[in-house]
Amino acid sequence: MSITATETGIEAAATQVTEVTPAAQAHAVRQSFLPLIVDVAVPLGSYYLLKDGFGMSTMAALGWSSVVPAVRTVWGAVKERRFNGLAALILFVNVAGLLLSFVAGDPRLMLAKDSGISSVVGIGILVSVKLGKPMMTAGLKPFITKGDAVKTLAWERLLSGSPRFQKAERTFSLVWGVALFGECLVRIVGAYTLPIDTMVWLGTVIMIATIALAMLISGGLAAGPMEKMLEEELALQAR
Repeated sequence: MSITATETGIEAAATQVTEVTPAAQAHAVRQSFLPLIVDVAVPLGSYYLLKDGFGMSTMAALGWSSVVPAVRTVWGAVKERRFNGLAALILFVNVAGLLLSFVAGDPRLMLAKDSGISSVVGIGILVSVKLGKPMMTAGLKPFITKGDAVKTLAWERLLSGSPRFQKAERTFSLVWGVALFGECLVRIVGAYTLPIDTMVWLGTVIMIATIALAMLISGGLAAGPMEKMLEEELALQAR
């Protein structure tokens, strides 16, 4: 749905809507996901592509994959006058990985180092919750609003005026932060207690299981209730 402006301003606009095409909704969702793709998927994907696909060293892959988040962080600070949290977090992870890459010779330490990405991202998400700006909201919002302008307005109203909605928003990121940090701890313990050959494949299994569990729990505790509250808000506005 889209909003039709009138003389009465924003309040009247919220009550007058026209139908939005599926293409427009898809475009809105893509725009919502763009920061996640550019700030997270591109640098992480390029790291594994350069390291495993092109055979670069860990240091070289980390260095080249740091270019995008570094540019995004500086651009946000200088041009847009805002702090790009996701880009800065990924940049920090890469820099930390570069520093740890100087430590070599212990295969168990290398396995434990690989799990450090989850811990840093998890801690970053937890800090964002503490600061009142949950990072996971960027991925959650388009799933719930589906690019619908009316739902987006309802989302903003709830986010600014509903303590229950705000708590659910924080809970969603909190679940993911705890899950990723917990995954790191489990993999570190495994790296030093289980056979190395076992942890090489088990680490991936643990990561996939963690993501699945986080999706299930965050959906039940936060995403589901938030979607219901959004529907109730829309029904209330329609009366």
